[in-house]
Amino acid sequence: MKYDVALFDLDGTLVDSVYDLYIALNLTLSELAFPIVSQRLVESWVGNGIEVLVKRALSGDMQVSEHLDEALSSKATTQFHMHYEHQVGEYSLLYQHVETGLAALRGMPKALITNKARIFTEKLLDKLALTSHFDVIICGDDMAKKPSPEPLLFACKKLNVEPNKAIMIGDSKSDILAAKAANIDVIALSYGYNQGENLEDYNPQYLCDNFLDIIPVLTQR
Repeated sequence: MKYDVALFDLDGTLVDSVYDLYIALNLTLSELAFPIVSQRLVESWVGNGIEVLVKRALSGDMQVSEHLDEALSSKATTQFHMHYEHQVGEYSLLYQHVETGLAALRGMPKALITNKARIFTEKLLDKLALTSHFDVIICGDDMAKKPSPEPLLFACKKLNVEPNKAIMIGDSKSDILAAKAANIDVIALSYGYNQGENLEDYNPQYLCDNFLDIIPVLTQR
């Protein structure tokens, strides 16, 4: 086959987890006497890790304020971790056809590459019965986060495959940029957390609207 392994993003690709993040974030903001934010805003801010998400919420904007106090950011991040650890997976759902699609790919080695911290990733995967699908799981606190190519290349090394025989499946600019930097082909999924970006502008090899659309790409010869 053209591809020997598949590398998957988590949030916005396999799992719609934004409501859990939304609840934990607004609990944090309320405790710090900051205005709460909408679920739509939280969805637009997801994708670059928890520290960046919290800073965006404190700034009230996608662009983190240059005047944001680091001590406040650190306190808010600690508070968020506490709330999210209790909340993670409570309202998260698999996107349509994810279970069917992963089952169809059971014979293909797979890695999960997420910017989410390991403590939250493992809880979420266990709650949604996804853990067994992946041979390698790389989290945001293991090494450099996407859009760095480092976690993708590390996954290829662990799976004993050359990057040109792997393909990345994700929903954001970070996934596409990481794949391109690693010289790995990429499928961009249009339904996830794309931060308002038009993913076509980043020239992924494939753009899919439905999770099952990835199957013929991954199994082509």
